[in-house]
Amino acid sequence: MIRDAPAEALVDADRFRESVMTVGDPVVVRGATRHWPMMHTGIPQAVIDALTRHDAGEMAEVFVGDAAIGARYHYDDAMAGFNFRRETMPFGAALSAILTTADLPDRPSLYMGSLTAERFCPGIEAEVRLPIVPAGVRPRLWIGHASVVACHYDTMDNIACVAAGRRRFTLFPPDAIADLYVGPIDHNMAGQPVALAVGSAPGDRRYPLFERARHRALVVELEAGDALYVPKLWWHQVEATASFNVLVNYWWDGFATGPDQPYTTMLLAMTAIASRPAPERAAWRAWFDHYVFRPNGHPLAFLPNERHGILSAGRENIARVRAMAMRLLRG
Repeated sequence: MIRDAPAEALVDADRFRESVMTVGDPVVVRGATRHWPMMHTGIPQAVIDALTRHDAGEMAEVFVGDAAIGARYHYDDAMAGFNFRRETMPFGAALSAILTTADLPDRPSLYMGSLTAERFCPGIEAEVRLPIVPAGVRPRLWIGHASVVACHYDTMDNIACVAAGRRRFTLFPPDAIADLYVGPIDHNMAGQPVALAVGSAPGDRRYPLFERARHRALVVELEAGDALYVPKLWWHQVEATASFNVLVNYWWDGFATGPDQPYTTMLLAMTAIASRPAPERAAWRAWFDHYVFRPNGHPLAFLPNERHGILSAGRENIARVRAMAMRLLRG
């Protein structure tokens, strides 16, 4: 069960980071966006009016799915392509098409995702602020009919806010990855690999290991005005369940210590380590545990801080480690 965020954590970004994000579990923030001007009337039309008022006339990519796919955006049967097509049209025209066809039977499903507010609706970011999001983090918009977005992860911390319609999130913890049958890294719908087993029927012979993870699913229903904090690397399938839906989300790395991203590091480690013999992989695992994951604490804790060298805390030492790594990469 996903817990609700404690009220005392919702005062500001620092409090939320320390009391919620460091725990590493999803939390629901009920009523998080009800102070937004577009939410005051409680009707979707106010959200539509706000989007239209700030429309910058930019061209947007729209996912278009025939009625036969049931608005479940995914691979085609051969996994060579996808079961939807991509069309480009002015944002305002796409918004109008979504609105006017929302309640028509057997219509194609339409979906726009990850639209940066400052490009497509400049100025709306001032109307959709949250005190728990650090200043300077910009929102993105997700607009469409009812839909099912395949189970995936993000490499950033995420707060997803329902502005119109309803959303259902189905989440799995990061350590379920081996049981989810994760698809290709570089051939996917929108940039992230997806968990192919999620949504399959019980006993599906293609995904026998998923039966170990199926019961671990956390499901939460969000109404307009609610928000969900999803920690980085948590798997989540996102269903929009009303005929017209708008979600506003914020992505940021709440624990960045330097310019390098952990995912980039993992990709490089894959190329360097994954194909080596098992004994050598086990040896490198021990080194990663010692220096990176640190189950026993800092590797130089037995020495005074002034003897920790580049393993000392501080941005200047991060820069020294990066410089050393860059020299080694250049040979």
